[in-house]
Amino acid sequence: MDKKKILILAGDGVGPEAVNEVKKIINYLNNEKLVDFEIEEDLVGGACIDKCKLPIQDTTIEKAKNADAVLLGAVGGPKWDNLPFDRRPEQGLLKLRSDLKLFANLRPAISFDPLIHASSLKSEIIKGLDILIVRELTGGVYFGEPRGIEDLGNGKRKGLNTQVYSTDEIIRVSKVAFELAKKRKKILTSVEKSNVMESGKLWREEVEKLGKEEYSDIDLNHMYADNCAMQLIRNPKQFDIILTDNLFGDLLSDAAAMLTGSLGMLPSASLGEINNGKYTSGLYEPVHGSAPDIAGKNIANPIATILSFSMMIFYSFNNQKLSQIIDNSVKNVLDKGFRTQDIMDEKSKKVGTNKMGDLIIEEIKKNGY
Repeated sequence: MDKKKILILAGDGVGPEAVNEVKKIINYLNNEKLVDFEIEEDLVGGACIDKCKLPIQDTTIEKAKNADAVLLGAVGGPKWDNLPFDRRPEQGLLKLRSDLKLFANLRPAISFDPLIHASSLKSEIIKGLDILIVRELTGGVYFGEPRGIEDLGNGKRKGLNTQVYSTDEIIRVSKVAFELAKKRKKILTSVEKSNVMESGKLWREEVEKLGKEEYSDIDLNHMYADNCAMQLIRNPKQFDIILTDNLFGDLLSDAAAMLTGSLGMLPSASLGEINNGKYTSGLYEPVHGSAPDIAGKNIANPIATILSFSMMIFYSFNNQKLSQIIDNSVKNVLDKGFRTQDIMDEKSKKVGTNKMGDLIIEEIKKNGY
């Protein structure tokens, strides 16, 4: 059994509480000698700012590079909103993604039958929903230069950001999406704004060329980003995998997430290059924010963080069996009516963060682990 090193960055707000439930699962799996996971922990975000005056330290980046995978809780909160832009908690996450060369962000939007009522859409529209959004993560307008705010004088200013993509950046994330499509329904929708943006025109041309040359078995179609946003609400099950850039991926993945009714349920993975069939680096985190208003109250939903850990096991450790067992265990707990506060209804049994983690561990045991 190969030892795997996991760096845990609990972060801010509810991050430490949610991550603690994953640590309980890891301890159980280790104690039963089902895995050999070594945990190392460090600071990121506001927690790191409070102690070290930086959103992340260079030593933490080195630990992340030496780990087999990284699990992150959450970063940010109103406490740090007035800091300079380059010193805010979120910069720690952006630096992790950049320095680890994590260019592909995977955001599933999956509906759980017991939670269909939580969606604002009709149940028939979202029942059975299973979408995967593949977002380019290290290019585009969030990283393009020049950028900044320029003083024009006379009390006026100008804000500038630059949307830039190269062929190499487009191709490498597109290959991730095409490869995933081969393992799913062989349907891929590439999303951009090629009608008004030159970067979008290049995006469409490069994806189309790659599809014809290397993935002719995949049903590739193209869609403008604004139409995609509308179609996600109108008929979301037409999609299987959506491939898009950094900005549109940020927007569309949040919209897709809310189709399911709760951000507290949704995981994500940020992945780097593939070498010998294995991702060289991976950062896993829940989609939800740090929710400082409920931190420390044992009411946060840990499921998104637990499912992020499941994605880690699937993509970084290539253990599909254990990943499926964790996913099924979460589903079984929900089927039995247990809910945290954010997904409660009148027929459910309310439990806290700690109890939800304990219930999922019990189901893992019942599932053969």
